[in-house]
Amino acid sequence: MTTPAGRASAGRTPTEHADRPERTERADAARNRLRILDAARRLLAADGFAELSLDAVAKEAGVGVGTVYRRFHNRAGLVYALIEDNETRFQEAFARHCGDGAPSAYERLRAFLHGMAELVDDNRELLLLAEASAPAGRYHSTPFRRHHEQIAGMVAELAPGVDAAYMADLLLMAYAPGLFDFQRTGRGWDVDRIKGGLDTLIAGIGAAPPVTPCAG
Repeated sequence: MTTPAGRASAGRTPTEHADRPERTERADAARNRLRILDAARRLLAADGFAELSLDAVAKEAGVGVGTVYRRFHNRAGLVYALIEDNETRFQEAFARHCGDGAPSAYERLRAFLHGMAELVDDNRELLLLAEASAPAGRYHSTPFRRHHEQIAGMVAELAPGVDAAYMADLLLMAYAPGLFDFQRTGRGWDVDRIKGGLDTLIAGIGAAPPVTPCAG
């Protein structure tokens, strides 16, 4: 049965009908992105970064090679997408922790730094590659700025009067990929030892008396 000209069927406007393919396309693109990232993780776990290629990822994900290239352009683009996706998962886990019983600033800072240690350890190969391609790039990246803001806020709450921005920089240095990898492989430290060192720093910050900056 046809409808009169200019009138949408089933109570829907022409705009709603036009939007439906676009919404479907966006949903398909989001599903493909997840499939590609999951496939890249599987290949990295099995073969390491040296064997990672966009062609191999496309085959593993069951999508066309062109789809992968349009989305990520090159291997570096895929690497940064993996890092950002892992960051999103970390932030979601931290948000759930903060919503569970309203933990104190000390507990939140400790959970955040411990979670960061696990995040960096799980993604060392990706982070080392990113650092090698742009040695100072991490300091201008969205995740670094976000981490700095979050840590500075918790430090300011934990120890009012302390230079929270400087302390955030200092704490984030513990996660420099080259240093973290050296501690894990060169020194043979496990992640628990690194977390223990971070706990010592947190305790020191919490015990620090307010400091009046020197004039000049």
